[in-house]
Parts: sequence; C-alpha cells; structure tokens
Amino acid sequence: MKEEEVNRCQIQNWYPKFKSLTIKTKLHKLPESFVNYLLDDSVPFLLPSSVTNQNAMPNRIQNPDEGEDDESSSSDDETDPPPPPSPSFPELEIEIRDSIEALGGSIFPKLNWSAPKDAAWISPSQSLSCSCFSEIALLLRSSDSILHDLCNAYDSCSDDKASSRPESFFLALRKWYPSLKPEMEFRCFVKANELVGVCQREVTTFYPVLVSEKEALKGLIEEFFDVNVRSVFELEDYVFDVYVTKERRVKVVDFNTWCGSTLPLMFSWEELEGFRRVGGELELRIVESRRGVLPGLKTAVPYDYIDVSCGSGWDQVLKKAEEEFRDESDDEDV
Repeated sequence: MKEEEVNRCQIQNWYPKFKSLTIKTKLHKLPESFVNYLLDDSVPFLLPSSVTNQNAMPNRIQNPDEGEDDESSSSDDETDPPPPPSPSFPELEIEIRDSIEALGGSIFPKLNWSAPKDAAWISPSQSLSCSCFSEIALLLRSSDSILHDLCNAYDSCSDDKASSRPESFFLALRKWYPSLKPEMEFRCFVKANELVGVCQREVTTFYPVLVSEKEALKGLIEEFFDVNVRSVFELEDYVFDVYVTKERRVKVVDFNTWCGSTLPLMFSWEELEGFRRVGGELELRIVESRRGVLPGLKTAVPYDYIDVSCGSGWDQVLKKAEEEFRDESDDEDV
C-alpha cells in the first residue's frame, strides 16, 4: 500500500467530490495547538474551558477544594501544587458550535480517517452523538482510533520514505441520523477499478429483509458504482461503504484503503485479490440465517455511529445471537 492511497481516503480529499452523495459534513482544519492537546499525555486530562458555556460533563467538579473554608484551603495550598489551567480554543470552539447548529444540533466527529468509535462509552450520550465542542474533545482525547490517525496512519505504507503524519489534520463534523438501520450499510470492494465483491457491513446479526431484497440491493449498489464512483474516485484498488435509504437511494459513507487496517468482513483478502470479474456476476454476501452471523466482528451502521465497546448494547446483540444459535442447534439435535 502506498502513501498516496492512504491520502486519497482522507475525508477532506474525497468529500468535495461526493458531497451530494454522502452524509452532510462540515470540515475544520485543526490548529496545531489542538493537535498537541490531543497528543499531550504529560499532564492530567482536562477538558477545554468553554467560551460558549457548553460542557460535556456539566456536573463534574471543576475544583476539588471549592467550597472548603479558607483555613483548609490554605493548608492544602501548602502541600499540593495548584492544578494546571484548562486549555482553551475559543476560535475553534465557536466555529464548531456554528457548524453543529447548521447540521441540526447533533453530529458525530471524525478525523482524517477515523471516528472515535472505541471511546463512545465515555460520552454522556453513550454514543458518538455530540452537541458541543467539549463532548467532541472528550471523545477525541479518549480514543485509540484517533491516536492511530495522529501517529500511525502511514505505518502500513511501503514507500521508502513514508510520512510520519499528514500535512494537516481535519475535524469532520457529520450530521447525526439516529434512525439509520444497520442492515442497510454495505461494504464494497474495488479491484483494478472493478467492483469485485459486496457484503453487509453489520455481520453480527441476521436480517431477514436482506434475504428477500438481496438481488434488488445488489443491482442498486452496482449501478451506483458504475454511475457515481468508478470514474470519480482516483484509486484503482480501494474499499467504500454505502448506505441504502428507505427510498432506495444509495449514499457513500466512507472510503478505505485496500487491505491495511480495512476489514474484509465476509470475504478474505486472499480471495478478493484473486477475484476477476470478466463478464462474471457480482457477488453480494449477506448473513443468510442466524447460523451465519460472525460474532467475532462487531460492526455497526454506519460503523462510525455506534459504540462497539463492552456494555454498549452491541455486546448484548452478540450474546443474543450466540444464544439463538445454541437454541437452534439443540432443536436439531432433538
């Protein structure tokens, strides 16, 4: 994989070309001071002070000594150093507030490549839905996925002198849609500019509707690729995710590199590398029954939207699927 391929999949690079075909998004170039804040683990973690009086954790204690009598406070001051001041990014916060309002009041954040999906458990909403700057900062600062974007985005590149980081970091604020259905997101694999495979994105659940609509959905996705993606996206080998709306319109969710850290889900990279569609029919793989779920792959739709951590609710989906699988096995044994 080349550095150029990784760069093409940055949201600030592909979004302008697919603006009318994807989730409404506002992009903000991050100042280096905020990037350094996300990376700095030499001081205790403090949320930025708010100039708009919006707080991700309004009930948290700002000063543990506040409210004590003067004598007690004076005694503490002699032994404990004063806490460091909270960082402040007033211009960025105001820009983000305006963008959130323009997007309907709720967004989910994403850096150049990744969303902080692994940190959703820490959010007051228990999801990636954010309504203010401090909620975004809390998610970004708590996420290993974001840390990977900041420090390790080019680790899989084969270039002799791959970059250590992109030239700039961007914060993408994407409109939050709470009603999206997980069964309607699909991962699409493109090899040599040919769509060689498609599969459902959420593979831990059996959705009967996909069985009945499989051929129609395959036709919609294939046509969307031919008309809107094939001649527009610059790479020959890549992966993209789409969402099919209830009106049966196809929307781009994201672009990803071929291989690297991208999950092949219901395929393997070995078989995808060997696929050649010369007059052949496109294969759409879905979970055909409860027995077909892949409990080792916790994914969601759109993947960026949902908390995949333990206790998020998706661990219960996994547990339920395993129980149903055991129940079916017991019935057949009888």
